[in-house]
Amino acid sequence: MLIERWWRTGDYYLEKPTLADERAHIMHFFSQVYPAMLKEVDHNFTAAWKKAGFNQSALFDITNFPKIKFGSWVGGDRDGHPYVTPEITIETFELHRAAALNLHLKELRLLLPKLSLSQLQNEVPKKLSKRIKTIQKIGGRGLAEVLERNKYEPWRQFVQLLILRLEATFNNEFPLAFSHKGELLQELELLGESLKEIDAGHLNNQLIFPIKRQVDAFGFHLAKLDIRQNSAYHDKAIAQILKFIGKKDYNFENWSEIKRVQFLTDELTSNRPFLVPGVNVGLEADNIIKTYQAIRTTYKNHGADGIGSLIVSMTRSLSDLLVVYIFLREVGLLDLPLQVVPLFETIGDLERSPEILSAYLKHPITQQRRNQIGNIQEVMLGYSDSNKDGGILCSRWNIYLAEQNLCKAAAKQDVELRFFHGIGGTISRGGGKYHRFLDSMPVNSMSGEMKLTVQGETITQQFANKLNGAYNLEMLISGMARQMAYAQKGNHLKAKPTNVLDRLADLSKQQFQAFVQHPNFIEFFSLATPIDVLEQSNIGSRPARRKGKRSVGDLRAIPWVFSWNQSRFNLTGWLGLGYALKTLNQDFPNEYQSLKNWIHDWPFLLYTFIHIETNLLNADEEMMLLYAGLLGKDGNKNEILRMILADYNEAKTQMNLLLGENIEERRKSQLQNISRRGNALKTLNKLQVKRLKEWRKAGEKEKEKHLHHLFIITNALSGGLKQTG
Repeated sequence: MLIERWWRTGDYYLEKPTLADERAHIMHFFSQVYPAMLKEVDHNFTAAWKKAGFNQSALFDITNFPKIKFGSWVGGDRDGHPYVTPEITIETFELHRAAALNLHLKELRLLLPKLSLSQLQNEVPKKLSKRIKTIQKIGGRGLAEVLERNKYEPWRQFVQLLILRLEATFNNEFPLAFSHKGELLQELELLGESLKEIDAGHLNNQLIFPIKRQVDAFGFHLAKLDIRQNSAYHDKAIAQILKFIGKKDYNFENWSEIKRVQFLTDELTSNRPFLVPGVNVGLEADNIIKTYQAIRTTYKNHGADGIGSLIVSMTRSLSDLLVVYIFLREVGLLDLPLQVVPLFETIGDLERSPEILSAYLKHPITQQRRNQIGNIQEVMLGYSDSNKDGGILCSRWNIYLAEQNLCKAAAKQDVELRFFHGIGGTISRGGGKYHRFLDSMPVNSMSGEMKLTVQGETITQQFANKLNGAYNLEMLISGMARQMAYAQKGNHLKAKPTNVLDRLADLSKQQFQAFVQHPNFIEFFSLATPIDVLEQSNIGSRPARRKGKRSVGDLRAIPWVFSWNQSRFNLTGWLGLGYALKTLNQDFPNEYQSLKNWIHDWPFLLYTFIHIETNLLNADEEMMLLYAGLLGKDGNKNEILRMILADYNEAKTQMNLLLGENIEERRKSQLQNISRRGNALKTLNKLQVKRLKEWRKAGEKEKEKHLHHLFIITNALSGGLKQTG
């Protein structure tokens, strides 16, 4: 029956999902999966701790456990997303809060019948009796009724009072309501201590401790909502504000960096805002000011716990970060303990990132705000745009160097970094096993705090249920712990061949950019991949392009990677490497040998090259030729196709030389996996090419029918390939 239901169920979205749809999908994981996953991880951790023979007295103090927090930017990420309005953002804050309170209410209601301890058989601790009387004095709706119930079961009565107080919190009924999660944690701590006092500590360990962990992880906010916007959008907003207040030279976007920084620095010596409330300045400025007003409303009503970072995508300079201070000043939030976070995405921005961060940390306003935000600075690293900019090897190496150099720049200011890794599910966008991903990072780049994104189908693949979720979360936590241990060993100081990677990354970047900048590239990409189908699919609420331009730079990372994977080129995960390795081998043999000597001893190298080889194995030359045939008899395709195939075959040869010729044993599992799916995937690829030809030639009346079949085939292919973008 189940198989038949699946067979007869639709395979793809018939309508583009709204932000509300996407948010509801994410909320399922926050409210249904992650709480159970957290309990499973804690259970496994406790069992492992006991088995290792460590001190068990430390096990039931939540401060000794890995600190897990959850976040989202669905409803807060505005980068090229016109549908994320200030109203959506404030609605999301409220939905998060309601879900968190319901989560804790559910746990307390389940706890209620389990604490039926009688005061006739157990001496009631004075602290518990005193606390019940104190809450009684607070007063409030329903209090008397609760106190009349279960008179001889004070532990149950106390839990009922906590439920009543949480319900009051839900309805903002003060003074009975909790002001913040810390108050509930104190009450749960008292409850646990009262159980230990009557020698019922195992009840505390099994019943109270998991609830405390849940409250600590999800608070009264469920997940921090990050607010992200593009630096260019900020520039337009500042220009509109300057024009509105009558400044003649208002074109902020065209000012030099020196002029921008000087202007912003001078302005920030004053608390005077540019604007009075309620004025309309311009589309960009109005949206940003209203967004920050939404943040202010949330802070005023519920505190700062649910407000995440203020992320500036495409951070290019110091001024891109300082403008956020202006927006905070406009709504009176400059003293709020919020992180202003640079997102370094392109190769050039990654190279400049230490200089930008250093200037930001030294800036007087940042120094003043250090008391509010502490000595941890968040920095986000972009894996997708750097890949589009220079190819996979250049991207990975520049992110590695950026981590090293950013840590050095921060250390000079006595600041530690919390890296926020903006990874996707595919290898091209930084995806992979979490513990291997963490192993590949520079030693000493882990401060003990880290954030990362889980996006698209990866959320379901890795966190669909508590067991999958627990496994992946354990890999993440253990990988972080191991990185922290590596930093203390001292044998990591052996010099690595960084000069070889510099040259290799530069060579691969040259080849990659020669490809994407080829005058016939856009035509080839448009016809030899199903990008035109993907742009019409309903895979997300965000437009496929930031500004609607027909260019690689404007195209979002998901359709960019998705289209190359569908057509089996997979070139976002290997292009440029064949040329780079061949050139290194021929022209710099000593450096090539050094690379070969280090390949199995440097985790970054092994992780990166194994990933590249995986993409090469998943590519298929026969299918590449099939899709290239979509260009018809156009001779312009031949040069680009020759470039692709030459680099592809050279890369396979070079990877065998580097990693070992016996690929059948070395990648046995991967090759078996590819073999099992190979014929079915090729059948789907051939069907897709056939339907693409028919769709592109069809008249308006027939196009819809062909598009329907293409969506089904595309969905089947992504399932077989186990990835989209």
